[in-house]
Amino acid sequence: MKFIRWFLGRVILLLNFVFSPKGVKRSQEAQTSADEKAQSMALYQFEACPFCVKVRRAMKRQSVNIELRDAKNDQQHRAELEAGGGRIKVPCLRIEKDGQVEWMYESSDIVTYLEKEFA
Repeated sequence: MKFIRWFLGRVILLLNFVFSPKGVKRSQEAQTSADEKAQSMALYQFEACPFCVKVRRAMKRQSVNIELRDAKNDQQHRAELEAGGGRIKVPCLRIEKDGQVEWMYESSDIVTYLEKEFA
């Protein structure tokens, strides 16, 4: 079972690489503004998780540079996810706004949020 998961993960990553989406083109000022907004976010994810790939593809389509945090191999990020979000489930977008921290777990919700914020 472990081999099957590993193999399917590699297939997902290969297909994501081959069929990588194009990002939106923004003016320098608009891209700087988007980058500043993205500084308050972090995506907790596993590299080969299909739902995480879905969110990373949405980030690429929106040309958003959100920090990626590996919750599978990095124990510090894993502990932050569990302490802050309450559970180890990925993908999880950590959004810090006005001193408040929100943890968003569902990939479809994250994609919708990114499209709304960065469109």
